[in-house]
Amino acid sequence: MTATQSSQPTSRRRYEWRVVDIVVASVISVAVGVIFFAWSAGYSGIAAVTAAYPPLAGLYTGGWLIAGVLGGLIIRKPGAAIYCEVVAAAVSALIGTQFGVAVLLSGLIQGIGAELVFALFLYRRWNLGVALLAGLSAGLALAISENIMYNAAWALDYKLVYGVFAAISGVVLAGLLSWLATRGLAKTGALSSFASGRTADV
Repeated sequence: MTATQSSQPTSRRRYEWRVVDIVVASVISVAVGVIFFAWSAGYSGIAAVTAAYPPLAGLYTGGWLIAGVLGGLIIRKPGAAIYCEVVAAAVSALIGTQFGVAVLLSGLIQGIGAELVFALFLYRRWNLGVALLAGLSAGLALAISENIMYNAAWALDYKLVYGVFAAISGVVLAGLLSWLATRGLAKTGALSSFASGRTADV
């Protein structure tokens, strides 16, 4: 067997989902889904505060992007960001979020936004920069989808500013906070079954 052949099983195992991956990803998703529900409930107040300039509400949107980035950073497997974001959205819908089942589509789009960054680095890089980029990408994905679904009547400059604010919110709330949360959980030993709990930033 050549060195290339012997490395192939190891590479495949690195990308394959284990039972523990599914269980932990699901637990993360359910927990964040509850947060999504609470975050959505708070949006009415935010909308009232930003009524004079609606694009400012984009600064609030990063809270809906946490599941994808956090799940991706912890599980480190293809599809983790999408899985966690969609399941978290489904949980918030089941609890009764004001946005209804439309959150499933939003979750899918936002999860894809984060997933694209992890895939770009071939699921090999998990440092702060990658986390921030994942949050940024998810924020842009959210802005594009919401400008189509909810903000269609806005002027173009409003939509563009909303996109900038959503990207900033994604970087800070989803990217930075998820990275800090992953490091914090790793220090407790809770992630000992995962590479994210055994390795430093790579």
